[in-house]
Amino acid sequence: MASQNKPVLIYDGDCNFCRRWITRWNHVTGGRVDYLPSQEGAGLFPHISPEKFQASVQLIQPDGAVYEGAEAVFLTLAYNPNHGWPLWLYRKIPGMAVMTEFLYRFVARHRKTFSRLTQWL
Repeated sequence: MASQNKPVLIYDGDCNFCRRWITRWNHVTGGRVDYLPSQEGAGLFPHISPEKFQASVQLIQPDGAVYEGAEAVFLTLAYNPNHGWPLWLYRKIPGMAVMTEFLYRFVARHRKTFSRLTQWL
């Protein structure tokens, strides 16, 4: 169950690709972030539409702020001080946010293919 004192990253629990990456990110963040599949966690956040959960990960901060997609991933990883550089790039380098959100959406639409590629690598 998610703690109200920690950020919560909601992901598609039916997606092998998503579960594989969540396992990695959970290791990186070392208990600083809670992870819940949308099939369990969506009901805890009724202000976020089911379509949003289906389209991308959703990071809910303890203060209630919600982030999605690549920004949510980079914010999540930044809970490990050694992994804050992607968020810095996202926020500081012109065009980086647009590019990474585009790439995130592309991968999200082709999760089965990227799941196979990730497994192969």
